[in-house]
Amino acid sequence: MLSYIYDGSFEGLLTCIYEAYYRKESPVKILGKEEEQENLLLQKVYIDTNEEKADKVYNAIRTKISPKALHNVFYVFLSESEESGIMILKYIQLGFKLGKDIDEHLAEDRVLHMHKLVKKVWREEHFLLGLIRFKKLHENFYYASIEPEYHVLGLVAPHFAKRMADQNWVIHDIKRNMGAVYNQQEWTLQDMNLKEPPRFGQEEE
Repeated sequence: MLSYIYDGSFEGLLTCIYEAYYRKESPVKILGKEEEQENLLLQKVYIDTNEEKADKVYNAIRTKISPKALHNVFYVFLSESEESGIMILKYIQLGFKLGKDIDEHLAEDRVLHMHKLVKKVWREEHFLLGLIRFKKLHENFYYASIEPEYHVLGLVAPHFAKRMADQNWVIHDIKRNMGAVYNQQEWTLQDMNLKEPPRFGQEEE
């Protein structure tokens, strides 16, 4: 049984989709390196991320299937489910056969399972938009911490970039040691592993 292992990035996953298509292979698992499992029955193939190949798959999903299908693929990727990689591969394979109408075929398990996972990620995204509260740090910087089940940090950051455009802030995903950092101009995702708790301003204390 064949298992693809990639670097855990969205581009890496799309590269796996590309390789499966052109190699005419049918992996039973597509896993990020952090999800890699010890299994003597699996033949592991390490796939190096290739942006050109990833772009081709990205554009093919958007144009040959639909922008909605691309949205679904990205949300399922953010679920970080162990089965998300192979679910996405099967969904895209079906999409290339059915075209833009793929999401109307809810009787098809490959579509139904994707939709269920997309809805879970979407619900957590919108739940956090109403839950996140910032506290002011001593350095005139605002800080909020979250521990979401799914990797939705990059989904909620644009909302606060508009709502708090005149402030400096960070949303810290404690579970993944990542932060969305905003500097009154743009936001970026960064690794964030704090060695000590943040120091809040006197009014917050």
